[in-house]
Amino acid sequence: MTDLRKPPEYPASHDLLAGKRVLVTAAAGTGIGYSAARRCMEEGATVMISDIHEGRLADAADRLEAELGTRPATQLCNVTQQAEVDALFAAAGALDVVINNAGLGGTANLMDMTDEQWHVVLDVTLNGTFRMTRAAMQAMRGRGGVIVNNASVLGWRAQKGQAHYAAAKAGVMALTRCAALEGAEHGIRINAVAPSIAMHPFLAKVTTDELLAELTAKEAYGRAAEVWEVANVMVFLASDYSTYMTGETVSVSSQRA
Repeated sequence: MTDLRKPPEYPASHDLLAGKRVLVTAAAGTGIGYSAARRCMEEGATVMISDIHEGRLADAADRLEAELGTRPATQLCNVTQQAEVDALFAAAGALDVVINNAGLGGTANLMDMTDEQWHVVLDVTLNGTFRMTRAAMQAMRGRGGVIVNNASVLGWRAQKGQAHYAAAKAGVMALTRCAALEGAEHGIRINAVAPSIAMHPFLAKVTTDELLAELTAKEAYGRAAEVWEVANVMVFLASDYSTYMTGETVSVSSQRA
């Protein structure tokens, strides 16, 4: 019997994105974005990755080349700056899939939260997704395509100290639903994933052991997701296996009811 408390074997590839051109934002580091880029490449896509951190972006491209034998294209981009978003799409050329992974979190109780703390999280996480989605829809108009946004279960559920992040992710879900209706007229599908907890070194660095243990205890499997388990669902939404889905937010979670 499979023990779901342990991560499963890394899945084999099936060319789900063969011939597709994919852009993944915030792909530097070791989180969901990097894993999404890797899984897309493994599934046959030609990938461009972007990030705000020049050194980490180059390192991500180096690692992907070392692991897969192919180097993805790279482009610096701060999703809070429209000029940089425009430059990103100009550099990317014709795209079939855009994965909007850029987001920013933080912890602050609402009574103590500053305007700056609120605005910076909303600007990266929600406004950045808006800018990227708008640019992707403009680029895909007339030829179709797929957009996958990264939301969070906090868009549905409450957690102390996360009012700004939860509000931003709930906004990403609403943006996804509304944009999908408009995109349907142009052959553009737009969906989102909502992870609960996906473990990677950066999360461990910025989150206390106590909170991680508390969040993990809420999961039915008693463990956090691997980042590639979230990326797998992104690949599914980007692929032709989900052609009837648009405006949906898929929970990537084993949280208890």
